[in-house]
Amino acid sequence: MPARSPMRARRLLLVASALALAGCGFQLRGTAELPFRTLFTAFPAGSTTGTVFARALRGSSTRLVDQPQHAEVRLLVLEERREKETVGFTSTGRPREYQLRLLFTFRVLDAQDNELAPPTELVLRRDITTLDTQYVAKEQEEALLYRDMQHDLVQQLLRRLAAVRR
Repeated sequence: MPARSPMRARRLLLVASALALAGCGFQLRGTAELPFRTLFTAFPAGSTTGTVFARALRGSSTRLVDQPQHAEVRLLVLEERREKETVGFTSTGRPREYQLRLLFTFRVLDAQDNELAPPTELVLRRDITTLDTQYVAKEQEEALLYRDMQHDLVQQLLRRLAAVRR
């Protein structure tokens, strides 16, 4: 009996892996479906989180409206803040490690001003180390981490909104 070729063994392993993933119920997380058709958001002017949020809603059945009186539900942004705290120092006393934080507080009201979600705070944290010789690269890494946190924040916010009961 001839020995199996390595290519055939790889194909068999790939097919077996695909079947195992399909059998375990693995599924990519899709866009959260919100239980209302129209939404007004009160993000501060120029908020990049607001832009990411609007972009994330494009694939859903919920439409953003410009006027609060035309919305079934209103998302009120109470606070959106970035923080950077030094958490580690070198032996010479220079900052070595920072913690980046994105704090976001919101509440959700319906058209009759009934509270659907009380003031809720979401806090995301990332750690970043730094060297004096890599200042520009670390600034870029910090910007990427904040952008990643904004995307995570929007996904958490969408899941919270999807759980709102009217």
